[in-house]
Amino acid sequence: MDKSYIIEQLKSQIEGFKSAAKTEKVGKVLEVGDGVAKVSGLSEVMSSELVEFESGVVGVALNLEADEVGVMIMGDYTKIKEGETVKSSGKILSIPVSDKMIGRVIDPLGQTIDGKEEIKAEKFYPVEKIAPGVMTRKSVHQPVQTGIKAIDAMIPIGRGQRELIIGDRQTGKTAIAIDTIINQKGQNMKCVYVAIGQKESKIARIVAELEKAGAMEYTTVVVAGASDPAALSFIAPYSGCALAEYFMDKGEDVLVVYDDLSRHAWAYRQVSLILRRPPGREAYPGDVFYLHSRLLERSAKLNEDFGGGSITALPIIETQAGDVSAYIPTNVISITDGQIYLESDLFYKGVRPAVNVGLSVSRVGGSAQIKAMKKVAGKLRLDLAQFRELEAFAQFGSDLDEKTRAQIERGKRTVEILKQGQYEPMAVENQVAIIYALTNGYLDDVEVEKIKAWEIDFHKFLKSQGKNVIEIIREKRELSDEVVEALEKGIKEFKEIYQ
Repeated sequence: MDKSYIIEQLKSQIEGFKSAAKTEKVGKVLEVGDGVAKVSGLSEVMSSELVEFESGVVGVALNLEADEVGVMIMGDYTKIKEGETVKSSGKILSIPVSDKMIGRVIDPLGQTIDGKEEIKAEKFYPVEKIAPGVMTRKSVHQPVQTGIKAIDAMIPIGRGQRELIIGDRQTGKTAIAIDTIINQKGQNMKCVYVAIGQKESKIARIVAELEKAGAMEYTTVVVAGASDPAALSFIAPYSGCALAEYFMDKGEDVLVVYDDLSRHAWAYRQVSLILRRPPGREAYPGDVFYLHSRLLERSAKLNEDFGGGSITALPIIETQAGDVSAYIPTNVISITDGQIYLESDLFYKGVRPAVNVGLSVSRVGGSAQIKAMKKVAGKLRLDLAQFRELEAFAQFGSDLDEKTRAQIERGKRTVEILKQGQYEPMAVENQVAIIYALTNGYLDDVEVEKIKAWEIDFHKFLKSQGKNVIEIIREKRELSDEVVEALEKGIKEFKEIYQ
């Protein structure tokens, strides 16, 4: 090759060379361990900003101190070595959001973990966000049908409400949440199920059940497994909420289940103690109330000017030996708009769902019910409360007057009717029909042992010969004279056939 040609080429490249200076905020790892790194030199880093380690692992700046920054590591901290460099990204922790996430299982950073194709999202939502203000909200007025008779009748949930599910372990808390998700089929509702620190086998079982019921068509599962770092359990509910906000901003209704916030508080306590934040009651840091309040306040029903979307939250809290007055349970009870209290004693007696109607409450109440349900259920709660009182009293003596005996008999039938199998949510019109039959004495002559069979046959009858009854309730949604007439006629017809 000609020497002069090479010189010409080199000259032209040297003349065309442009150097650009690029500034990067860089720090050094002072120490690392237990999912947390102490970093020096990141003087301009923001709180909750993403930082990147030389090894490729990312972290979030949590503690901003005078001479060092405490970073929570979002991955395998064993890859990080002391003395390696750390860059600040200038971005606040965000997750990718997209319609394609429906039907998928993702991690708290928005990456798919179900083995299917990756989702390329163009939009990012911040994981932490200020909740909608008072002027953007509207009062809760539309129901969320859970499909569970005891809840829809006596502890109704509305779109935009936060209803706590609380109880000891193994009392059916997750079962209620999953049944509610299954019942949203055809109700124009997106669902987000956030599993915090749960066993991966349990999550796989839940996903399989949702797929079997056809509920994954409108559901996203966000998973921070038991074997994942505490940092992922800490951000999981906020990531789920950010995804829900993406749908809410489009004017859609979303149901978010946080399963469970006790584990979320444990993960935050772990991270806080390693970052050497001062411990308070039960060794939780002082801002553990704010941890949950800033998450749950993001659930809202927006008014029409802001798109009219809503986020309904079903947080779950696990109690230890029924102690509702412990630190985290009392905190979350005070933030939410009511609670569904599940009792182990009822669960072991075979009353499932094991809802204690006396201790459970919905602070939205009748405004989250259709008129027909409101009318038939008013009597139900009273019947049940009287039965609970008389049941305890009746144990002491058998010599009861006729009225008391009748109330106890009605109570036994009420308890039987409110029992419901798992993954068997019931349409609201069917609930209205059976509760009407119960509260108006049509079941008083049916033996308690045969109540369940009577109810199953009654629903079969309504599906085949009593279609018009169901259609009238679905259409009118209130207990008008026409509805009552159709209901009574249907019940009487069925009783004749049944006998």
